[in-house]
Amino acid sequence: MKRLGWMSLLLILTALPQANAQQGIIVRDALGATGINASCELLNCQVALNLGDPEGQLFLVTVDNPLNLTSFLTLLLNQVGVVDAEVNQQLFLVEATVGPVPESLLDNTPVPYYGAPVWDGYANQPAAAMVEVQQAQAAFGVTGAGTVAMIDTGVDTEHPALVPVLVQGYNFINNTPSGSEMGDVNESTAAVLDGGSPAPAVVNSSTIAVVNESTAAVLDGGPDSAFGHGTMTAGVVHLVAPTAMIMPLKAFSADGTGYLSNIIRATYYAVANGGKVISMSFSFNSYSQEMAKAINYASKNGVICVASAGNNGEDVTVYPAGLNHVMGVASVSDFDTRSSFSNYGPDVWVAAPGEGIISTYPWGTYSAGWGTSFSAPFVSGTAALLVNVSPSVNQQTAAAAIANAQWISSGMGNGLLNVDAAVDWWENANSN
Repeated sequence: MKRLGWMSLLLILTALPQANAQQGIIVRDALGATGINASCELLNCQVALNLGDPEGQLFLVTVDNPLNLTSFLTLLLNQVGVVDAEVNQQLFLVEATVGPVPESLLDNTPVPYYGAPVWDGYANQPAAAMVEVQQAQAAFGVTGAGTVAMIDTGVDTEHPALVPVLVQGYNFINNTPSGSEMGDVNESTAAVLDGGSPAPAVVNSSTIAVVNESTAAVLDGGPDSAFGHGTMTAGVVHLVAPTAMIMPLKAFSADGTGYLSNIIRATYYAVANGGKVISMSFSFNSYSQEMAKAINYASKNGVICVASAGNNGEDVTVYPAGLNHVMGVASVSDFDTRSSFSNYGPDVWVAAPGEGIISTYPWGTYSAGWGTSFSAPFVSGTAALLVNVSPSVNQQTAAAAIANAQWISSGMGNGLLNVDAAVDWWENANSN
């Protein structure tokens, strides 16, 4: 029999050691809500969330009495209807180390950029020239189309550069219909952070932002150490594809922590709500069967998936970049060489600039970032330009277009992203 007897279960559950109940287990039950509720009644657990898969079979389960999750997972897998189960991994945003202040970050001259004023140092930064962003925009008349779903810490939804292109997002941490990251700072903190004479300052290990000294002191190494990450990655997409819509999906807190269950939820949400590109500036080490299924579902529905290759400086597989139907993106320096922090190897599809990238930052200001987090959205933005040429582009054809890159070295995939060459390839493919 697959179901164990009540007495045997009670004896086993009593003997199991303590564990983190909040972490929970991701479970697929072919019997849907009826099946998983019956299993939880038997095993003394709770169904915390439906994770949004279209079949209604995927759930997050927590244990009433904290137990060893690995042992409990074994019990769960023995229940009728349970197809698979895995521990809900806790994830961490890990970035590279800041370098010197880029000159472009000091250029705050306002210039018009597709409906909103931005800093000249952002619009005309060297990284954009490296991958021929403006050349592609001008030569083919493309500025981006479709919706890019950003799975990240959220976005400053009032940033002047981003306001014209933002669509309704979602906060998967507190389950509210807003992709704003500004709620992560409380009133007393916000009073310190907002205002003052801006100057470039290190606000965390990977970011220099134009903020006052008090802001830098609060953010550096504190509970808000990843604050602004999502606004920055969204800003890079906007730089490349300024008329593509951006959907902020908040799955990470300001301290840089998140859970796999919310990443999976955000993936299904993006597909269900019209996302054409999913941009993922994060990585984790352990394979997830259900994350792979979510990505496969997105790909089958014509969604293009892009992810950071990671910042360990190693030939190592990380996820989601290491999954099928995802373009993994490494980082290069201003000299077209692999960034010392960037991962490399067979899971890298292409590389893009990732050192001193100028981007948007909360409170309507700007920043410079280091890490593959800031490389991936160059590719996500390029995918949105391809959508502008033809909405029929999908993961396979986008990857083929983006493969028209400049060779760098072994382990860096197809080489340095060339936005102009990618759009040219797709333009020609659709003219025949």
